[in-house]
Order: sequence, then C-alpha cells, then structure tokens
Amino acid sequence: MSHDNEGRPRQKACDQARYPGALNEGRSRNMQANRRTDTKPEVALRSELHRLGYRFRKDHRLDLPAGVRVRPDIVFTRRKVAVFVDGCFWHVCPQHGRQPARNEWYWNPKLRRNVERDRCADEALAQAGWQVVRVWEHEAVSDAVARVREVLEHVFDATSGG
Repeated sequence: MSHDNEGRPRQKACDQARYPGALNEGRSRNMQANRRTDTKPEVALRSELHRLGYRFRKDHRLDLPAGVRVRPDIVFTRRKVAVFVDGCFWHVCPQHGRQPARNEWYWNPKLRRNVERDRCADEALAQAGWQVVRVWEHEAVSDAVARVREVLEHVFDATSGG
C-alpha cells in the first residue's frame, strides 16, 4: 500500500469518488474518533449490569444458522439475549436522528443501510431463538438496565419452567 507524504495510507482513486472529503480537518478528526465499540452509553450499561451481578460477553460475534454474522454490544450466551446500544445518528433514532445537511447523496443511503442491517440482524437472531434488546444512546442507564433485566428474567423464567 502506498502512503502520502505524512505517512497515511493513500486512498485509491475509486475510493475518493465513493467517500466525500471532510469539510475541514476538525470534522475529519471528529469522524475518525467515532468508535465501533466501547462507546460511553455502552460502557455505562455494561458497568451497571456487571455491578448488578450479570455476566456477559462484549462485542461477541455470533455466526447464525442463516449465514448471518452479527456482533451485539452485549451478549448473554446461555440465555440467548443480544443487546445493541444504538447511536441516534448512525441508527436514525426517531427522536434525535437528523438528516445530514451535507453530502446527502452519501449519508442518506449509508444510514438507510444501517437501519436495514439492524432489521436483518434482529430477524436472523429471532429465527435462531435469540431475544434482542435495542437501546438508544440517549436512554437513561436505569431505563436501559430495566429493559435488559426484564428480558433476561423472562427468558430465565421461560427456560426454567417457572
């Protein structure tokens, strides 16, 4: 791979056409700082669940029978519960999601694909016998914990027969 004068990997010409350039260096740094895992809302939820005695896997890849691979943020493997902490922008929150003001030709299809991928993952998990909990980043940690606990206890009751 070739690199530019500053040691960064050089983009291929076809990549430059696919991805819009950053408006400025600050915006570029901001976008590069977005994390796939260990976001603040995700860490807060995991910390509270762990404090309450729940044990789980984080960012654990599930290879489902339908040939679909998913990586929930929090996975309770024994109870088959997958928890996703969705960002309002990236997953088009009905309350806080906003339409991009620049490069709509790029962002709108990308965000639509994110939502479609979420629905596909939910469906594949359900077909494989998993319960899915989706939490928005703006939700209070106490509300998110209550929703996760409700599903975990329901699954536990259903599997234990009582």
